[in-house]
Amino acid sequence: MKKNSYTPIVPELTKNAMTVLERRYLKRDKDGKVLETPGQMFRRVAETIAEADRKFSKKNGVSKLADEFYSMMTSLEFLPNSPTLMNAGRELGQLSACFVLPVGDSMEEIFDAVKYTALIHKSGGGTGFSFSRLRPANDVVMTTTGISSGPISFMRVFDVATETIKQGGTRRGANMGILHVDHPDIMNFIMCKADKKQLNNFNISVGLTEAFMKAVEKDENYELINPRDGQVSGTLNARKVFNRIVAQAWENGEPGIVFLDRINRDNPTPHVGKIESTNPCGEQPLLPYESCNLGSINLSRMVKDGTVNWDRLKKVVHLSVHFLDNVVEVNRYPLPQIAEMTLANRKIGLGVMGWADMLILLGIPYNSEEAIELAGKVMGFINQEGHAASLALAKTRGAFPNFKGSIYDRKGESPVRNATVTTIAPTGTISIIANASSGVEPLFAVSYVRQVMDNDILVEVHPYFEAIAKQRGFYTPALMQQIAEQGTLHDIDEVPEDLRNVFVTAHDISPEVHIRMQSAFQKFTDNAVSKTVNFANDASIQDVAQVYELAYKLDCKGVTIYRDGSRDQQVLSKGKKEEQVLPESLDREKTTIKRERPKVLKGWTYQMQTGCGPLYITINEDSTGLFELFTTMGKAGGCAASQSEAIGRMVSLAWRSGVQARQVIRQLQGISCHSPSGFGENKILSCADAVAKAIQSHLAANGGKVQEKRAFLKGACPECGGIVEHEGGCVVCHICGYSECA
Repeated sequence: MKKNSYTPIVPELTKNAMTVLERRYLKRDKDGKVLETPGQMFRRVAETIAEADRKFSKKNGVSKLADEFYSMMTSLEFLPNSPTLMNAGRELGQLSACFVLPVGDSMEEIFDAVKYTALIHKSGGGTGFSFSRLRPANDVVMTTTGISSGPISFMRVFDVATETIKQGGTRRGANMGILHVDHPDIMNFIMCKADKKQLNNFNISVGLTEAFMKAVEKDENYELINPRDGQVSGTLNARKVFNRIVAQAWENGEPGIVFLDRINRDNPTPHVGKIESTNPCGEQPLLPYESCNLGSINLSRMVKDGTVNWDRLKKVVHLSVHFLDNVVEVNRYPLPQIAEMTLANRKIGLGVMGWADMLILLGIPYNSEEAIELAGKVMGFINQEGHAASLALAKTRGAFPNFKGSIYDRKGESPVRNATVTTIAPTGTISIIANASSGVEPLFAVSYVRQVMDNDILVEVHPYFEAIAKQRGFYTPALMQQIAEQGTLHDIDEVPEDLRNVFVTAHDISPEVHIRMQSAFQKFTDNAVSKTVNFANDASIQDVAQVYELAYKLDCKGVTIYRDGSRDQQVLSKGKKEEQVLPESLDREKTTIKRERPKVLKGWTYQMQTGCGPLYITINEDSTGLFELFTTMGKAGGCAASQSEAIGRMVSLAWRSGVQARQVIRQLQGISCHSPSGFGENKILSCADAVAKAIQSHLAANGGKVQEKRAFLKGACPECGGIVEHEGGCVVCHICGYSECA
């Protein structure tokens, strides 16, 4: 066994995994009662997906194949994307996570796309769009002799539609919006999410080209093209546009960038069409009306005796490709156009999760040359064996219908079953089920604090670290608490140096290493790699620019960055946030966030019986969530009335400043005075306690989601209060599985 390597933990479903499964995946009756166990869910999925084999073989091997699929999932070696786990073997039967829809330059085409988006979101999928075909704002509209409103205005229509659709109560709608860098509205697009109040159901990325990046390097102008007629409508300085993208990404993480020429360089079916957009997290470029089915191998299960278990990895790769090709076959697609395009190309996306865990088990630091070298070796192996598996399937099932004219056909290669085989997705909730690190990301934290509803504080520790700490005799609850508060093992002398090196977290790793790791995986991935480059809060705009430029040089297909605290408004632990002084070349519009009171708010009033008489508590909301709280005592005047009014003002201020409702409840609940009221569950200890209980009642009546959006901006999960992670352009809670993306 290699030095500093560790034995994997036996697979079992953790408490967090059970929470996620019960909330989002297991079948329920009309009253919400869970009807199946996790084992029954895996059996349902395995049998449904195995049934596709009946179409291609007269041999009765479906039952055996179902057992193999079941074993692979229950051992947590592989899991498909969430819609497959949720919907396989159920009435809906929609198994895809990723879709791209075309948005044409006419009112009919635009609103057809809105309708199709609603149907996809209802079925549990996420959607990507390119708005580059839409004529710019203030352009001529010949049919009405009017002027166009431009792509950004129509993006708002899609955003409102997404907000309205509830995806079967299990998944939120999510969109990717891409605009080509040569579109005349590009500068407005770059800034369209600057105020953080608009397009909250969109990730946005700018589609960059090789010509644009060369113009950036030379500090030259480039042409803007009106998509209505293909004519040049002006020019911009490429360096200034690039700097604006960088400055805005530094500000709040968006827009990301997508290298469209590189994506189309690797487009397997250029004769069918040009790729314009990706799925919401950016890892799956797709043609219009195309979908893709994803699944991930848990690399933490591919370690044996301190080395990579290549034999088992090969078997799992082949079985996973078989599984995903079957998904394409049994899937019930939400639109006939999507069924036609998907079945013609049969794209699948086999990726990985547990990469950081694998490195820990091998004793290799994430931020080491050895790790980057191993990334290429592991992904190269998976890609090679994945294509071998697709080749084998093609011999018995036939090549994908669009094979003739594809890049494989042009190169004279043997027919394959799937136009693409590999994709690296962020894995989000399925990594919670597998108890694995997400995608190819480093650990988010070794230890973190979780507050639960009864006000208890729990310290959750990475299972490998906890086991090793106990094994080597330095585990103490106080130390785990210290690690959680500090967020890193650096400068904690109680932890041996070899472990401090191996258990590195996202913010221990330089942005350069993040990009180099992404590039190492991208080299052996058909589609793209979902990866977030983490920056410390004090990172400069120039730091972000250097990462974007490095991503271009290292042949990445896109970049998503997140600077710590850039979407938060709380006081940072490192002290007062200093304003960045920008060089003239990076000058940008300064944006401030001010949550002002609308003229009209909706509200609810709750009557609470206190020892001083009835207290009427009114809770008002704006479009974002809880906004203000007023109190009125049943009898005027007195100390109780004035104190209640003061509490209401402070609660209102807290909410407008982004404080979560549950944080307010924790501060007020249980405060007692000399005159309590009621008994048992109805007992009110004080006016402060009454306010807390009224807020609790309001949350319960609204499903606990009235502060959903602002909770994510604050970095706390609105369902469980846990820490949320920024990964692949999405925000995910790794405790309960809550996600702002599909």
